[in-house]
Amino acid sequence: MIAMQAELHGNSRLPAGVSQAASAASPGGNMEGKEVRFGPSGSALMTVGTMGTTAGATDSALDSYTPVGGTAAFAGILLGEISPGGDGGGLYGILVLALLSVFIAGLMVVRTPEFLGKKIRSSQMKLVVAYVLTIPVTVLVFGSISLVISPGTSPALNPGMHGLSEITYAYASVAQNNGSAFAGLAANTPWYDVTLGITMLIGRFVPIVLALAIAGSLGGARVHARTRATLDTAGLTFAGFLTGVIVIVGGLIYFPMLILGPVGERIVG
Repeated sequence: MIAMQAELHGNSRLPAGVSQAASAASPGGNMEGKEVRFGPSGSALMTVGTMGTTAGATDSALDSYTPVGGTAAFAGILLGEISPGGDGGGLYGILVLALLSVFIAGLMVVRTPEFLGKKIRSSQMKLVVAYVLTIPVTVLVFGSISLVISPGTSPALNPGMHGLSEITYAYASVAQNNGSAFAGLAANTPWYDVTLGITMLIGRFVPIVLALAIAGSLGGARVHARTRATLDTAGLTFAGFLTGVIVIVGGLIYFPMLILGPVGERIVG
């Protein structure tokens, strides 16, 4: 909804003589790079819906979105493609985050964290933390290096904050098996071919290995009987807590990048 409204309100960077008002010939709003049959709102809806999956499909040019619309495209990928979820990865991604939520909730209420009757111990939490940090560390490290060396900055066709968004989005997209891109980055260079390939390998296989390790560790654990001290993981309270953990974890990891990229672009622009 936020992305749809942002695109419908138009692009403030276009010249004053460019009409972005609705008319019989145009739905109005930021029509640059949009699917003319559906307009900016329909294009933004598809973008937000598919960025939370491994599809990477889009009917519009992401590089032409407003900063707010571009942030919405970022959000689904940066949060791990868990809503509505990618093929396979969306399921084990949300389960790992549920384990993290159970552990945090257990610390807050001074209860031994349990999930499906099995106690969550330090061995499982080490694997969970490794899972949560693997993709963000890879994306941010390669993205940061690309911003300070010539082979990384020269292929970015847009300077400044938008260029940062293009570069970071490229690494985040391949790491999460998405495939979409901000087309303002000419990524067919030796630097990006190698680093994006490494990022893809890490993003696709390391989380799978860690998820299997977590499953194997819990699979051999004893199932404990439910007691009054057991944290309820089937109600709306835990669902809300899980949502908060997802947003906070994703926000804390990527928030500086978003401020320097699309959010900063919106404030400055």
